[in-house]
Amino acid sequence: MSWKRGGESSPNKSGDEDLYDYDYSIDLNPTGAAPATSFTGFNKVPGTAQPQRLMTGANANAGRMMTGQASRMGTAGGAGGGELRPMTSVSGAGYQSAKTSKASFDPLNQRGAAPALAEKADNSPEEMARDLEKQVNALLEKSAFSAQKGDHTTALEHAKEAGKKERALCKHRESNGLVDQINIDLTYAVCFNLANAHHKCLMYDTAIHTYGLLVKNKQYPQAGRLRVNMGNIYYEQKKWPQAIKMYRMALDQIPNTGKEVRFKIFRNIGNAFVRLGQFQDAIPSYETIMGGNPDFQTGFNLILCYLALGDGEKMKRGFSKLLSIPIQGMSEFDEDNDAEESKAVDDAEAVGARPDGLRQELKKRQREANQYILTAARLVTPQLDKKDWSAGFRWAIETLKPDHEGIASELEIDMALMHLKRREFDKAIDMLKLFEKKDKHHRAMAATNLSFIYFLEQDFTQAEKYADLAYTNDRYNAKALVNKGNCLLVKGDFEMAKQFYLEAIGVEADCVEAIYNLGLVNVKMGNYQEAQQAFEKLHTIIPHNPEVIYQIANLYEQTSDLVNAIKWFNILSTRVPSDPFILARMGQLFNKHDDESQAFHYHLESYRHYPVSLDVISWLGVWYVKSELYEKAIHFFERASQIQPDEVKWSLMVTSCYRRMHNYQKALELYESIHADHPDNLECLRYLVAICKDLGRPYDTYQHKLSRLDRAAASATQTNRGGALTRVGGGGMEGGGGGGLINNEMRTSMTAQRTSAMGGALGRVEETGGGRKQPVTGLSSSSSGGGGNKTSPSNGRGRGDDDDDDGFGDTDVGDLLPGM
Repeated sequence: MSWKRGGESSPNKSGDEDLYDYDYSIDLNPTGAAPATSFTGFNKVPGTAQPQRLMTGANANAGRMMTGQASRMGTAGGAGGGELRPMTSVSGAGYQSAKTSKASFDPLNQRGAAPALAEKADNSPEEMARDLEKQVNALLEKSAFSAQKGDHTTALEHAKEAGKKERALCKHRESNGLVDQINIDLTYAVCFNLANAHHKCLMYDTAIHTYGLLVKNKQYPQAGRLRVNMGNIYYEQKKWPQAIKMYRMALDQIPNTGKEVRFKIFRNIGNAFVRLGQFQDAIPSYETIMGGNPDFQTGFNLILCYLALGDGEKMKRGFSKLLSIPIQGMSEFDEDNDAEESKAVDDAEAVGARPDGLRQELKKRQREANQYILTAARLVTPQLDKKDWSAGFRWAIETLKPDHEGIASELEIDMALMHLKRREFDKAIDMLKLFEKKDKHHRAMAATNLSFIYFLEQDFTQAEKYADLAYTNDRYNAKALVNKGNCLLVKGDFEMAKQFYLEAIGVEADCVEAIYNLGLVNVKMGNYQEAQQAFEKLHTIIPHNPEVIYQIANLYEQTSDLVNAIKWFNILSTRVPSDPFILARMGQLFNKHDDESQAFHYHLESYRHYPVSLDVISWLGVWYVKSELYEKAIHFFERASQIQPDEVKWSLMVTSCYRRMHNYQKALELYESIHADHPDNLECLRYLVAICKDLGRPYDTYQHKLSRLDRAAASATQTNRGGALTRVGGGGMEGGGGGGLINNEMRTSMTAQRTSAMGGALGRVEETGGGRKQPVTGLSSSSSGGGGNKTSPSNGRGRGDDDDDDGFGDTDVGDLLPGM
């Protein structure tokens, strides 16, 4: 086979030599020739040599095969002993290229950094529509995130903006002939989000309108279930009939395959009927749920409906069904081993082990289930048997014992407490003593109740015994510690009682009994500052409790801080505005504070609510006498005489008021009536003698009786010669001793006023048997037999015979009355 080199054959060389010696380089621009633009003869310049086509067709395939095989074999084997050539197809074939120093492969001449891409300026309607759609989606996401964070106002703003953008998007597509690209799903999402935002912002009417637009649109076949949301809105508005209607319409839209949703709607329908009081209509909805997918909440609601109808048999059946509901996610193995492993796991978590989230969730579900069961049992058991309430308890306890022994034990304690409420103390004690052989938790619970019962019975030895048993079995039982502290407080061991109260507060920081009793024991120990801190802390826990507010106000009064005492008593009066003792106490405080008008106001209010308090009546009577309003003073003294008809001093005060009014005839009639009822009363006889002298009437009979009584009581009155404040015979009975009359008769009331102003009378408060704070009455009373207010004969008859013209009103009563 011969090959051509430059258009000539070489017959002297063999085929192998031609294969390796052939120069395959092509001179694309030979000397004196025009540039060629094609190898195929197009635009050929005449008179120039054209390169021959190389190895076309079959020959070309053969040439490639031979070249590749021979060159690779020769190069690899190093044939001919010459310099080894690189294993490249081009070099191996004999082609030569221009010598370049490390030239990079760049066939398109793109050396250097590529220029920046030109910004695409596409303002087509489709592109603008896509941008608007992205903006709508972004606003929807912002609205959803804001709603999740609870910022419903911002969520509503973003929802409205998304609605505007979506409408603009629809108009844009309609105006540009892109109706087929309108995204109805996006429209649905925008409207639904807007309606939900209105709902969260309590804009119910707007939300209902928006939901209505969706459910009436035929393009959204699944929008009918949105009537559930509309029913929820009506439910929140307490429009129960409309809510039931919407729930039923939504129920028709949901297929039978969506069982969970259907059961939830049934529950809502039942709840709405319960709100309407139509328990009979609510029962079918609840029974449907209990037959398909029972849960504890629905079972509890069904029992409540049976309870409202008073159907005992159905209550039993519903309670048994409630007990058969399994706890979701908890197997029988978990229930059996939970008590065994619970303590170990709790101890491990206490020392820092990672908590088991699944176990905590299961325990939470179990607590909720037990709470539903226990509450249902407490409601149902007293109503199962109208004749014997204990029969219902016994049935429930027997039903609970196989699978819920702990709940059965708590129900037994409730039964004991029911005996206690019915004052069947022996039965309650017997039931509670049965717990001594049960587990520690219930044993401590029963011992706590026993300690309380014995404490109320004032059997402090037994109370302390069971208090010790209670806190020994459960050291973290705050109520047991309180009972122990109470027992020590009664024994007078205030310091140890204080320590137990503090320990109870350490166990349960909001144990109101421990904090209250801590304040009381600090008061008994004289630690007023600590007592005040305890009561103020308790006030932050139960700010509306009157007892706590009273204790704070009482402490301020004991420490002479009248301003704060008045402030806290004012707060207390807003909590119990009709308590007469608190109003009277405030009157005494204002009396100490020299605020006469406020003192009178609160005493009058106290009298209005409790018109039989002698302390208040006497204070008001004396106040009116001081103000020279004798007619009103008579009203109060007459009321006092009605309350204590055997007490002569009230009648004498009434008579003295008539004398101050110069109504001597009426005063004389009253004195005669008093003398008829109390013939041995010295004061009445003295005033009768004096007034008869002034009126010019015979008085010898009264004078004779007075002299006889004075002689009989002379020895007894010598020691009290200067005690009486009467001015009869001592310069105050001129013309009949009118001025001294008021002073002597009102001596007792004025003493009570001074005592109460110094913290006596209403200032001392004690607890009655019913737990109500009652004032200790400090009003003294004179003897009807004449032994209370006796004067010597010299005082009785001194100047009365000399001065007949001096009237009854010459003495200033205000000088002899206590300060107000």
